[in-house]
Amino acid sequence: MSLRRCERLITIEGGEGAGKTTVLGALRDALRAAGEEVVCTREPGGTPLAEQIRGLLLAGDHEPPAPEAELLLMFAARAQHVRETILPALARGAWVLSDRFTDSSYAYQGGGRGLDPGFIAELERRVVGIEPGLTLLLDIGVAHGRERTRGRDLYPDRIEREQDTFFERVRAAFHARAAAAPDRIRVLDAGQPAAQVATAALAALQAYREAMR
Repeated sequence: MSLRRCERLITIEGGEGAGKTTVLGALRDALRAAGEEVVCTREPGGTPLAEQIRGLLLAGDHEPPAPEAELLLMFAARAQHVRETILPALARGAWVLSDRFTDSSYAYQGGGRGLDPGFIAELERRVVGIEPGLTLLLDIGVAHGRERTRGRDLYPDRIEREQDTFFERVRAAFHARAAAAPDRIRVLDAGQPAAQVATAALAALQAYREAMR
């Protein structure tokens, strides 16, 4: 079973401190200014149940989940997210902008935790069934990104507290995903000032919409 590509689903990916929220906001504003309905969402999360699963995943007040448990919880939240939020929005013609999607599982649980990407792909096919039409990968060096988050996150979550070596593996996995799907994933230099990154993201959105016509 192959994945169904959804043209109006755009995902924003990247490591810690990459500026995903800023880029998502710029894309949202541009699409709304063009008269489009836009649904903004995030992973893990995006529905009441999925947000509860997010709390389990990111809290540090219990034993760390096994890598396999972390992956399955991510996909449980994603299954709910797709069926309750993403697909209904796409069905009525809205654009969906998601802060993270399945590429993050390949990067964090695959690259970071060392789980088999073939297992992740099987879950993606059986549980998710769709992929974005466009993914913007905000690429930033680990040290630079973590320096940004140090000034922002007073209480880092469980994953944010991982070591730099973990995030280097995550970044390498994101690069591998981009190299394998250049028609879908656009890599943007997120080490630039936020306004420049947003401008590059808007240019990518414009080119993508023009290609759809």
